[in-house]
Amino acid sequence: MPVAASAVYFLNLRGDVLINRLYRDDVGGNMVDAFRMHIMQTKELGTCPVRQIGGCSFFYMRISNVYIVIVVSTNANVACAFKFVVEAVALFKSYFGGSFDEDAIRNNFVLIYELLDEIMDFGYPQNLSPEILKLYITQEGVRSPFSSKQPLDKPVPNATLQVTGAVGWRREGLVYKKNEVVFLDIVESVNLLMSSKGSVLRCDVTGKVLMKCFLSGMPDLKLGLNDKIGLEKESQLKSRPTKSGKTIELDDVTFHQCVNLTRFNSEKTVSFVPPDGEFELMKYRITEGVNLPFRVLPTIKELGRTRMEVNVKVKSVFGAKMFALGVVIKVPVPKQTAKASFQVTSGRAKYNPSIDSLVWKIKKFPGQTESTMSAEVELISTIAEKKSWTRPPIQMEFQVPMFTASGLRVRFLKVWEKSGYNTVEWVRYITKAVVSCLCRWETIDNQWNSEIERYSMEINILS
Repeated sequence: MPVAASAVYFLNLRGDVLINRLYRDDVGGNMVDAFRMHIMQTKELGTCPVRQIGGCSFFYMRISNVYIVIVVSTNANVACAFKFVVEAVALFKSYFGGSFDEDAIRNNFVLIYELLDEIMDFGYPQNLSPEILKLYITQEGVRSPFSSKQPLDKPVPNATLQVTGAVGWRREGLVYKKNEVVFLDIVESVNLLMSSKGSVLRCDVTGKVLMKCFLSGMPDLKLGLNDKIGLEKESQLKSRPTKSGKTIELDDVTFHQCVNLTRFNSEKTVSFVPPDGEFELMKYRITEGVNLPFRVLPTIKELGRTRMEVNVKVKSVFGAKMFALGVVIKVPVPKQTAKASFQVTSGRAKYNPSIDSLVWKIKKFPGQTESTMSAEVELISTIAEKKSWTRPPIQMEFQVPMFTASGLRVRFLKVWEKSGYNTVEWVRYITKAVVSCLCRWETIDNQWNSEIERYSMEINILS
């Protein structure tokens, strides 16, 4: 099995070693000199986070004003190494009150050394859960005066059971006055590529299920989705046909460690004992049967060398009772754009020279409606011949509450606990697209040029 780290170094921006920890004897203590000489002094830090120097591999990441460098001399697991860095930084922040920088490391070097001994053994990552480590490493870190003062969790008496038990992500003895708060959010991101005529070239949805639980004891939760495979498995177990309704096919699914995978493989149900507070239950991706929230139809006309006409029509295809928030459409224009005048049916539009785009913003976009933007763009005439414009795609950002592009729905969310208290579940759906709804657009020249292009096309076809 490839190791994740032979040595870990914490460096400041000048290259000084703040803390280092050697886990294997196959690398020397002076390996950091090679990193400073071949990477930091040559200003190649931003090129690639993985470098080969001599017979060693260097993996590095910058967090605030600190570089975390991992050195490995043998075959290494790169993904595991970077995952270790991310989880370790989150662990340090939980001890330091949310801050991780050079000052926090200098003020807490004793605690960091103790944590480094626990989270990795002979180059292999171990338990990095803050909830578990705080049960037996009870030292409180020196917090920054700007960090929020949050008391550390008090250790429970049975710490050994928490470390070695099956439910290591939740400590025993949790008690709440009101055991009725279970929030479930389904957040989806749409990645869409459309042609200028409105046909879909590529489309997929990535989503995640977020939960926030404040429950006493050790509750057992069961989540049911309208997954096609799950519904078919449920109908086989209950020996009855499934209810009518839309089903979806999940392509890729990743679960939190609290999910009982054995039960999911056999029954296709998501059963779990939730961690206390907020956590990410699962991630998924869907490529078939995506409901597109918007249609974008652009038309661009070039009127000579110094003028352009831009017409963009946006149609919302979700329900009339729903609406989108924070809609932003960015239409790219050439760099030699001087100014632009607009006519919009809703929202506001302006030319942003810093990103070379026409930015159209609509605060609230109702469903089953359409809006248009017309713009006249004036260009600066240049004599010197420049490279042809690449004509980037249009970009769109939006957020649609209570709408899922994938069609994912929560059929039920059940909570069992031996004390038998009642709970109230809240489910919310959100669809987002942040610079992901792309529409390629074609340029229509003046009539004379269009005739020449059509005539040339006919000649090429005939020949």
